[in-house]
Formats: sequence, structure tokens, C-alpha cells
Amino acid sequence: MDRSVLFDIDGTLVDSTEAVTTSWRTVASRYRVDAEAILRVCHGRRDEDVVPEFFPPEAVASVLREMADLELSYADLVRPIPGATAALATITDGRWAVVTSGSRRLMTARMRGAGLRIPPTFVAAEDVRHGKPDPEGYLLAARQLGVAASSCIVVEDSPAGVAAGKAAGAVVVAIATTHAPAELAHADVVVDDLRELDQVITSLPA
Repeated sequence: MDRSVLFDIDGTLVDSTEAVTTSWRTVASRYRVDAEAILRVCHGRRDEDVVPEFFPPEAVASVLREMADLELSYADLVRPIPGATAALATITDGRWAVVTSGSRRLMTARMRGAGLRIPPTFVAAEDVRHGKPDPEGYLLAARQLGVAASSCIVVEDSPAGVAAGKAAGAVVVAIATTHAPAELAHADVVVDDLRELDQVITSLPA
């Protein structure tokens, strides 16, 4: 691959559905909050941005701590998305990055739990002021790689992530692992499987 590729992690490289679902349902039950409502909108977004929408202001700090502890404790309940290992094997370290709505500690644990290599360029929740759908994370990753975001390919699985990649000016390839293709329609390309990524990137205009 000649172009730099910026990957989301959850749902894109790592299947963390069980860990995410279990964590949110546990916390929601404690506070008598509708877990299903949270799960409909939380994918691709930072906990810091989701929690205030559903929990009372006085509980936000406590819920965030609980979520961080729970998600880390479930970091072994992950596996690589089919095709992730092969996709990363084709890219040299200076040509890819991850941009995640999770903390660096948690996302590093999940990638290691899934047996995936960790890139030198790693933009996590604590590195930005504004999470997805804001493009800040993708713009920062491109700068750290020394390239223009408009020359990059963003690989995402959520509407918030697709919006962030598009707002950064990148070409966005969406993978329909977490959301239906119709929900990812703003991406430049939607694929069913990460194993299609190499062929899709090769077919993109230079």
C-alpha cells in the first residue's frame, strides 16, 4: 500500500462487542439507565462523550471510572476482526496509525489481546479535546505521520467514525461489522469484510 492508512480499533481491527456490551450493561444496571439506548449510540465515541448523555451530572465521574475498570477487566474478551492480521502485515510502520475513541491503556490491551501489532502512531481518547465525529483525531494522526489527511485512507466501522474521517478530508472505507451498510452510506466505499481492504485500496484512484 502506497497511501497511509488510519484505522479505528473497536469493530474495525478488534471485535470487542462482548466486552463493550457487558461493561455498559453492568454500569447501566447499577444506575437504572437504559443500556440498549446507550448501545445504540456508543460505538465509535468516547465514554467521556457518551456518559453525560445518559447519567446524572453528579454520577459522571464515578461512571467513567467504573467503565474504565470494567472495560480493562474484559480486555481478554476480544478477538481480531477477520482479515485484520493480514491487513496490517502489508503496511510498514511509518504508513499507518490507529485513531481510537478509547484510552491508550485499554486499546493497547485490546490489540495485544487480539494478537495485533501496535503502531508507533497511536491517537487515543486522551490525545484530543473533541472525539469522533470531530476530525481532530484523524488530523492529528496524519500530522504525526507527516502526511496530509486528504492523502490518507481511513478505515472505520461506525457512523461517527465515518463522519470524522470525511470531515478530515480522507477517503473513508467503512466495514459493516457493527452497523448496517445503510448507516455507513456516507463512506466512500463500504465493504462487508476487512479481507477486501487490500483490493479496495488498490482500486482507488491515486
